Amino acid sequence: MNLVYAALLSLIALLIFLAAVTRVGAWWIERSYPAQGEFATVNNTRMHYIFDRGNGQTDLPPVVFLHGASGNLNDPREAFLGQLGGRADLLFLDRPGHGWSGRGPKSNETPDGQAATVAALMEELGIEKAVVVGHSFGGAIAATFALNHPGKTIGTLFLAPVSHPWPGGVDWYYDLTPVPVIGRIFSETLALPFGLMRVRPGTECVFTPNRPAENYVERTGVALVLRPWHFRANATDVARLLDYVTKTAPLYSRIETPAVVITGNKDAIVLPRVHSLGLERDLPNAELVWIENLGHKPDYVATDLAVAAIEKLAGAPRDLQAMGKALETEIAGDRFGPVERCLE
Repeated sequence: MNLVYAALLSLIALLIFLAAVTRVGAWWIERSYPAQGEFATVNNTRMHYIFDRGNGQTDLPPVVFLHGASGNLNDPREAFLGQLGGRADLLFLDRPGHGWSGRGPKSNETPDGQAATVAALMEELGIEKAVVVGHSFGGAIAATFALNHPGKTIGTLFLAPVSHPWPGGVDWYYDLTPVPVIGRIFSETLALPFGLMRVRPGTECVFTPNRPAENYVERTGVALVLRPWHFRANATDVARLLDYVTKTAPLYSRIETPAVVITGNKDAIVLPRVHSLGLERDLPNAELVWIENLGHKPDYVATDLAVAAIEKLAGAPRDLQAMGKALETEIAGDRFGPVERCLE
Protein backbone atom coordinates (compact mmCIF):
# COMPACT_ATOMS: atom_id res chain seq x y z
CA MET A 1 0.00 0.00 0.00
CA ASN A 2 2.87 2.36 0.78
CA LEU A 3 4.22 1.74 -2.69
CA VAL A 4 0.84 2.70 -4.18
CA TYR A 5 0.81 5.95 -2.20
CA ALA A 6 4.39 6.66 -3.20
CA ALA A 7 3.58 6.07 -6.87
CA LEU A 8 0.50 8.27 -6.62
CA LEU A 9 2.46 11.08 -4.94
CA SER A 10 5.16 10.77 -7.60
CA LEU A 11 2.55 11.04 -10.35
CA ILE A 12 0.97 14.09 -8.76
CA ALA A 13 4.38 15.70 -8.36
CA LEU A 14 5.19 15.00 -12.01
CA LEU A 15 1.91 16.51 -13.17
CA ILE A 16 2.48 19.62 -11.04
CA PHE A 17 5.95 19.94 -12.53
CA LEU A 18 4.63 19.56 -16.09
CA ALA A 19 1.86 22.06 -15.39
CA ALA A 20 4.49 24.56 -14.23
CA VAL A 21 6.58 23.87 -17.34
CA THR A 22 3.47 24.43 -19.46
CA ARG A 23 2.68 27.76 -17.80
CA VAL A 24 6.23 29.00 -18.25
CA GLY A 25 6.27 27.72 -21.83
CA ALA A 26 2.97 29.42 -22.66
CA TRP A 27 4.29 32.68 -21.20
CA TRP A 28 7.45 32.39 -23.32
CA ILE A 29 5.47 31.61 -26.48
CA GLU A 30 3.18 34.60 -25.95
CA ARG A 31 6.16 36.86 -25.34
CA SER A 32 7.74 35.57 -28.54
CA TYR A 33 4.61 35.96 -30.67
CA PRO A 34 2.52 38.84 -29.27
CA ALA A 35 -0.71 40.07 -30.83
CA GLN A 36 0.11 42.33 -33.77
CA GLY A 37 -3.36 43.39 -34.88
CA GLU A 38 -6.52 44.92 -33.51
CA PHE A 39 -9.45 43.51 -31.57
CA ALA A 40 -13.20 43.71 -32.10
CA THR A 41 -15.99 41.93 -30.23
CA VAL A 42 -18.56 40.45 -32.61
CA ASN A 43 -20.97 37.57 -32.07
CA ASN A 44 -19.87 37.64 -28.41
CA THR A 45 -16.34 36.76 -29.55
CA ARG A 46 -13.24 38.91 -29.04
CA MET A 47 -11.63 38.61 -32.45
CA HIS A 48 -8.02 39.43 -33.25
CA TYR A 49 -7.42 40.56 -36.82
CA ILE A 50 -5.17 42.54 -39.15
CA PHE A 51 -7.05 44.55 -41.76
CA ASP A 52 -4.59 45.66 -44.43
CA ARG A 53 -6.43 48.30 -46.39
CA GLY A 54 -5.61 49.01 -50.01
CA ASN A 55 -3.98 52.26 -51.05
CA GLY A 56 -7.07 53.66 -52.74
CA GLN A 57 -6.04 52.27 -56.10
CA THR A 58 -7.05 48.68 -55.53
CA ASP A 59 -7.70 46.46 -58.53
CA LEU A 60 -9.23 43.60 -56.55
CA PRO A 61 -12.23 43.25 -54.22
CA PRO A 62 -11.69 42.55 -50.51
CA VAL A 63 -10.13 39.19 -49.64
CA VAL A 64 -10.73 37.31 -46.37
CA PHE A 65 -8.27 34.61 -45.31
CA LEU A 66 -9.20 31.61 -43.13
CA HIS A 67 -6.24 29.69 -41.73
CA GLY A 68 -6.16 25.97 -41.10
CA ALA A 69 -6.00 23.84 -37.95
CA SER A 70 -3.16 24.58 -35.52
CA GLY A 71 -2.64 27.93 -37.24
CA ASN A 72 -3.22 31.63 -36.83
CA LEU A 73 -3.47 34.72 -39.03
CA ASN A 74 0.30 34.89 -39.54
CA ASP A 75 0.17 31.82 -41.80
CA PRO A 76 -1.81 33.37 -44.69
CA ARG A 77 -0.42 36.84 -43.98
CA GLU A 78 3.16 35.67 -44.52
CA ALA A 79 2.11 33.86 -47.70
CA PHE A 80 0.03 36.55 -49.40
CA LEU A 81 0.66 40.04 -48.06
CA GLY A 82 3.76 40.56 -50.19
CA GLN A 83 1.88 39.94 -53.45
CA LEU A 84 -1.53 41.34 -52.58
CA GLY A 85 -0.69 44.23 -50.29
CA GLY A 86 -2.07 47.45 -51.76
CA ARG A 87 -4.12 45.61 -54.37
CA ALA A 88 -7.11 44.89 -52.14
CA ASP A 89 -8.48 45.25 -48.64
CA LEU A 90 -7.04 42.14 -46.98
CA LEU A 91 -8.55 40.69 -43.80
CA PHE A 92 -6.35 38.26 -41.89
CA LEU A 93 -7.99 36.91 -38.74
CA ASP A 94 -7.39 34.45 -35.95
CA ARG A 95 -10.32 32.06 -36.03
CA PRO A 96 -12.29 31.83 -32.75
CA GLY A 97 -10.13 30.16 -30.11
CA HIS A 98 -6.96 30.43 -32.19
CA GLY A 99 -4.03 32.83 -32.11
CA TRP A 100 -5.16 35.77 -30.01
CA SER A 101 -8.92 35.48 -30.62
CA GLY A 102 -11.23 34.43 -27.81
CA ARG A 103 -13.27 31.27 -28.21
CA GLY A 104 -16.62 32.97 -27.77
CA PRO A 105 -19.93 31.09 -27.59
CA LYS A 106 -20.27 27.33 -27.99
CA SER A 107 -21.50 27.84 -31.56
CA ASN A 108 -17.89 28.63 -32.53
CA GLU A 109 -17.03 24.97 -32.00
CA THR A 110 -18.31 24.16 -35.51
CA PRO A 111 -17.58 25.71 -38.93
CA ASP A 112 -21.03 27.27 -39.31
CA GLY A 113 -20.60 29.15 -36.05
CA GLN A 114 -17.14 30.34 -37.02
CA ALA A 115 -18.44 31.38 -40.44
CA ALA A 116 -21.14 33.45 -38.73
CA THR A 117 -18.53 35.12 -36.54
CA VAL A 118 -16.39 35.92 -39.59
CA ALA A 119 -19.46 37.40 -41.32
CA ALA A 120 -20.10 39.56 -38.25
CA LEU A 121 -16.49 40.76 -38.26
CA MET A 122 -16.82 41.69 -41.93
CA GLU A 123 -19.90 43.74 -41.12
CA GLU A 124 -18.07 45.45 -38.26
CA LEU A 125 -15.26 46.44 -40.64
CA GLY A 126 -17.56 47.52 -43.46
CA ILE A 127 -16.71 44.67 -45.84
CA GLU A 128 -19.85 43.98 -47.83
CA LYS A 129 -18.58 41.14 -50.03
CA ALA A 130 -15.26 39.35 -50.41
CA VAL A 131 -13.31 36.58 -52.03
CA VAL A 132 -12.87 34.04 -49.23
CA VAL A 133 -9.67 31.98 -49.12
CA GLY A 134 -9.66 28.86 -46.96
CA HIS A 135 -6.65 26.60 -46.40
CA SER A 136 -7.06 23.07 -45.02
CA PHE A 137 -9.55 23.24 -42.10
CA GLY A 138 -10.32 26.75 -43.27
CA GLY A 139 -11.77 25.15 -46.40
CA ALA A 140 -14.64 23.67 -44.41
CA ILE A 141 -15.41 27.11 -42.99
CA ALA A 142 -15.09 28.73 -46.43
CA ALA A 143 -17.57 26.23 -47.89
CA THR A 144 -19.99 26.89 -45.02
CA PHE A 145 -19.53 30.63 -45.48
CA ALA A 146 -20.47 30.39 -49.17
CA LEU A 147 -23.43 28.19 -48.24
CA ASN A 148 -24.80 30.32 -45.39
CA HIS A 149 -23.66 33.79 -46.46
CA PRO A 150 -23.92 33.91 -50.26
CA GLY A 151 -24.61 37.64 -50.23
CA LYS A 152 -21.20 38.25 -48.71
CA THR A 153 -19.36 35.87 -51.05
CA ILE A 154 -17.85 36.92 -54.37
CA GLY A 155 -16.08 33.61 -54.77
CA THR A 156 -14.15 31.01 -52.80
CA LEU A 157 -10.58 29.80 -53.14
CA PHE A 158 -9.96 26.41 -51.55
CA LEU A 159 -6.32 25.53 -50.86
CA ALA A 160 -5.71 21.86 -49.96
CA PRO A 161 -9.13 21.92 -48.28
CA VAL A 162 -11.00 19.69 -45.89
CA SER A 163 -14.64 19.55 -46.96
CA HIS A 164 -16.07 16.01 -47.07
CA PRO A 165 -16.39 12.90 -44.90
CA TRP A 166 -13.16 10.89 -44.97
CA PRO A 167 -12.33 7.29 -44.07
CA GLY A 168 -10.78 6.77 -40.66
CA GLY A 169 -10.68 9.25 -37.83
CA VAL A 170 -8.22 11.83 -36.48
CA ASP A 171 -5.06 11.58 -34.40
CA TRP A 172 -5.64 10.32 -30.86
CA TYR A 173 -4.86 13.60 -29.09
CA TYR A 174 -7.67 15.38 -30.95
CA ASP A 175 -10.16 12.88 -29.52
CA LEU A 176 -8.57 12.88 -26.07
CA THR A 177 -8.29 16.62 -25.46
CA PRO A 178 -12.03 17.50 -25.49
CA VAL A 179 -12.76 14.74 -22.94
CA PRO A 180 -13.66 16.30 -19.55
CA VAL A 181 -11.00 16.17 -16.81
CA ILE A 182 -8.48 13.87 -18.52
CA GLY A 183 -8.36 16.03 -21.62
CA ARG A 184 -7.90 19.14 -19.49
CA ILE A 185 -5.06 17.49 -17.57
CA PHE A 186 -3.40 16.46 -20.85
CA SER A 187 -3.59 19.95 -22.35
CA GLU A 188 -2.29 21.57 -19.14
CA THR A 189 0.68 19.22 -18.67
CA LEU A 190 1.88 17.11 -21.60
CA ALA A 191 0.73 18.85 -24.77
CA LEU A 192 3.14 21.79 -24.72
CA PRO A 193 6.46 20.14 -23.75
CA PHE A 194 5.95 17.22 -26.11
CA GLY A 195 4.39 19.41 -28.78
CA LEU A 196 7.46 21.63 -28.92
CA MET A 197 9.47 18.60 -29.95
CA ARG A 198 7.02 17.97 -32.81
CA VAL A 199 6.75 21.47 -34.28
CA ARG A 200 9.53 21.17 -36.84
CA PRO A 201 8.90 17.53 -37.85
CA GLY A 202 5.22 18.39 -38.15
CA THR A 203 6.03 21.35 -40.38
CA GLU A 204 8.09 19.08 -42.62
CA CYS A 205 5.06 16.80 -42.99
CA VAL A 206 2.82 19.73 -43.86
CA PHE A 207 5.13 20.83 -46.69
CA THR A 208 6.44 17.46 -47.91
CA PRO A 209 7.51 16.71 -50.64
CA ASN A 210 8.16 20.43 -51.08
CA ARG A 211 10.74 22.28 -49.00
CA PRO A 212 9.32 24.32 -46.09
CA ALA A 213 9.31 28.08 -46.48
CA GLU A 214 12.35 29.71 -44.92
CA ASN A 215 11.93 30.35 -41.18
CA TYR A 216 8.30 29.26 -41.46
CA VAL A 217 7.98 28.21 -37.80
CA GLU A 218 9.35 31.51 -36.51
CA ARG A 219 7.52 33.71 -39.02
CA THR A 220 4.10 32.19 -38.40
CA GLY A 221 4.22 31.49 -34.66
CA VAL A 222 3.04 27.89 -34.99
CA ALA A 223 3.89 27.27 -31.33
CA LEU A 224 0.95 29.44 -30.24
CA VAL A 225 -1.29 26.40 -30.67
CA LEU A 226 0.48 24.64 -27.80
CA ARG A 227 -0.92 27.03 -25.18
CA PRO A 228 -3.53 25.00 -23.26
CA TRP A 229 -6.64 27.01 -24.18
CA HIS A 230 -5.61 27.25 -27.84
CA PHE A 231 -4.75 23.54 -27.91
CA ARG A 232 -8.20 22.62 -26.54
CA ALA A 233 -10.01 24.84 -29.04
CA ASN A 234 -8.03 23.40 -31.94
CA ALA A 235 -8.61 19.82 -30.81
CA THR A 236 -12.34 20.42 -30.40
CA ASP A 237 -12.52 21.88 -33.91
CA VAL A 238 -10.80 18.87 -35.44
CA ALA A 239 -12.57 16.24 -33.34
CA ARG A 240 -16.02 17.53 -34.40
CA LEU A 241 -15.22 18.16 -38.05
CA LEU A 242 -16.03 14.71 -39.44
CA ASP A 243 -19.58 14.75 -38.09
CA TYR A 244 -20.02 18.30 -39.34
CA VAL A 245 -18.91 17.74 -42.94
CA THR A 246 -20.90 14.49 -43.07
CA LYS A 247 -24.00 16.55 -42.39
CA THR A 248 -23.07 19.57 -44.49
CA ALA A 249 -21.40 18.22 -47.64
CA PRO A 250 -24.71 17.10 -49.22
CA LEU A 251 -25.75 20.78 -49.21
CA TYR A 252 -22.82 22.04 -51.30
CA SER A 253 -24.82 21.80 -54.51
CA ARG A 254 -26.74 24.87 -53.31
CA ILE A 255 -23.63 27.05 -53.55
CA GLU A 256 -23.89 29.18 -56.68
CA THR A 257 -20.89 31.49 -56.28
CA PRO A 258 -17.74 30.52 -58.23
CA ALA A 259 -14.92 28.55 -56.65
CA VAL A 260 -11.38 27.45 -57.44
CA VAL A 261 -9.79 24.43 -55.75
CA ILE A 262 -5.99 24.13 -55.76
CA THR A 263 -4.66 20.84 -54.47
CA GLY A 264 -1.68 18.51 -54.73
CA ASN A 265 -1.57 14.77 -55.23
CA LYS A 266 1.20 14.40 -52.60
CA ASP A 267 -0.75 15.99 -49.75
CA ALA A 268 0.24 14.06 -46.62
CA ILE A 269 -2.27 15.78 -44.31
CA VAL A 270 -5.67 15.48 -46.02
CA LEU A 271 -6.99 13.25 -48.80
CA PRO A 272 -7.27 15.33 -51.98
CA ARG A 273 -9.19 12.61 -53.81
CA VAL A 274 -11.88 12.82 -51.13
CA HIS A 275 -12.04 16.54 -50.47
CA SER A 276 -10.84 18.38 -53.56
CA LEU A 277 -12.41 15.99 -56.04
CA GLY A 278 -15.52 16.09 -53.89
CA LEU A 279 -15.72 19.87 -54.17
CA GLU A 280 -15.22 19.71 -57.93
CA ARG A 281 -18.06 17.19 -58.11
CA ASP A 282 -20.49 18.91 -55.73
CA LEU A 283 -20.02 22.61 -56.38
CA PRO A 284 -21.95 23.76 -59.46
CA ASN A 285 -19.39 26.40 -60.44
CA ALA A 286 -15.95 25.11 -59.42
CA GLU A 287 -12.61 24.76 -61.20
CA LEU A 288 -10.13 22.20 -59.90
CA VAL A 289 -6.40 22.78 -60.41
CA TRP A 290 -4.68 19.47 -59.66
CA ILE A 291 -0.91 19.76 -59.17
CA GLU A 292 1.39 16.75 -59.33
CA ASN A 293 4.06 16.56 -56.61
CA LEU A 294 2.48 19.34 -54.53
CA GLY A 295 1.97 18.83 -50.80
CA HIS A 296 -0.36 20.48 -48.30
CA LYS A 297 0.88 24.08 -48.66
CA PRO A 298 -0.19 25.54 -52.01
CA ASP A 299 -0.45 28.90 -50.24
CA TYR A 300 3.37 28.95 -50.05
CA VAL A 301 4.46 26.64 -52.87
CA ALA A 302 1.86 27.83 -55.40
CA THR A 303 1.40 31.44 -54.26
CA ASP A 304 1.45 32.89 -57.79
CA LEU A 305 -1.22 30.42 -58.85
CA ALA A 306 -3.35 31.20 -55.80
CA VAL A 307 -3.13 34.94 -56.51
CA ALA A 308 -4.16 34.31 -60.12
CA ALA A 309 -7.12 32.28 -58.83
CA ILE A 310 -8.19 35.23 -56.65
CA GLU A 311 -7.93 37.45 -59.72
CA LYS A 312 -10.06 35.02 -61.72
CA LEU A 313 -12.70 34.87 -59.00
CA ALA A 314 -12.74 38.67 -59.15
CA GLY A 315 -13.52 38.51 -62.87
CA ALA A 316 -10.13 38.66 -64.61
CA PRO A 317 -9.29 36.12 -67.36
CA ARG A 318 -6.63 33.71 -66.07
CA ASP A 319 -5.50 30.36 -67.45
CA LEU A 320 -5.08 28.51 -64.18
CA GLN A 321 -4.57 25.13 -65.82
CA ALA A 322 -1.60 26.40 -67.83
CA MET A 323 -0.12 27.97 -64.71
CA GLY A 324 -0.64 24.70 -62.87
CA LYS A 325 1.25 22.74 -65.52
CA ALA A 326 4.11 25.24 -65.37
CA LEU A 327 4.28 24.82 -61.59
CA GLU A 328 4.33 21.03 -61.96
CA THR A 329 7.46 21.33 -64.08
CA GLU A 330 9.05 23.63 -61.51
CA ILE A 331 8.46 21.33 -58.52
CA ALA A 332 8.73 17.96 -60.27
CA GLY A 333 12.06 17.23 -58.60
CA ASP A 334 11.02 18.10 -55.05
CA ARG A 335 11.81 15.24 -52.68
CA PHE A 336 11.97 16.97 -49.31
CA GLY A 337 10.74 15.36 -46.11
CA PRO A 338 10.04 11.85 -44.87
CA VAL A 339 6.88 11.19 -46.87
CA GLU A 340 6.44 7.66 -45.55
CA ARG A 341 6.55 8.78 -41.91
CA CYS A 342 4.12 11.61 -42.59
CA LEU A 343 1.61 9.20 -44.08
CA GLU A 344 1.73 6.80 -41.11
